[in-house]
Amino acid sequence: MPPKTSCPVNAAQFADKAEPLKITINGQDMLAEVKQFSTGSFGWYLNGKTVISIDGKAVSVQIGMNMTVVGSKEAPRE
Repeated sequence: MPPKTSCPVNAAQFADKAEPLKITINGQDMLAEVKQFSTGSFGWYLNGKTVISIDGKAVSVQIGMNMTVVGSKEAPRE
């Protein structure tokens, strides 16, 4: 089994220095906010809606995205 990936920053560093990320979905810019998840991991979270065209018809879609820093659950809290 491969070794676990360690996180190079701790939770406090992440909270202090991480910034929201611009995510583009189907040409629409959205902002993924910095988040500390209830599991103890940290990363970014995006929730929103957009419209996508399918065969000339507008379809409303809901977006939910988590981006979790690998190894962050085990990272030191401070």
